[in-house]
Amino acid sequence: MKKPPPPISDAEAQVMRQLWQRAPQAADEIAAALSPQQGWALATVKTLLNRLLKKGAVTAERDGRRFLYAPAIPEDAWVADTGLSLIDRLFGGRLAPLVAQFASERKLGDDDIAALKALLKKQGHD
Repeated sequence: MKKPPPPISDAEAQVMRQLWQRAPQAADEIAAALSPQQGWALATVKTLLNRLLKKGAVTAERDGRRFLYAPAIPEDAWVADTGLSLIDRLFGGRLAPLVAQFASERKLGDDDIAALKALLKKQGHD
């Protein structure tokens, strides 16, 4: 059985998304990319990168006087683990209440309904 990815906070996830889009990157490049939407200073990004390093979620390689960071875990593994963990915590591991909650808050579009039907059919539920 594979080891699950480490828990990643919402702020750390922003840094990870940046690295999943393009890696490797230096801390100043990440800060410049995230600054418009987050308003984070370089020091904040470095703090988040150090946390991610300690968790084993990113790697760092020296490049002259700076470090280049890259994700150590694949995005799809993190998304899958985070999604399953959320479903377990909020809905006791059951998918039907999740879909019902979502549908009660937002109208399911035709594409959503078609995707759900295709998923059910793929799992042998005609």
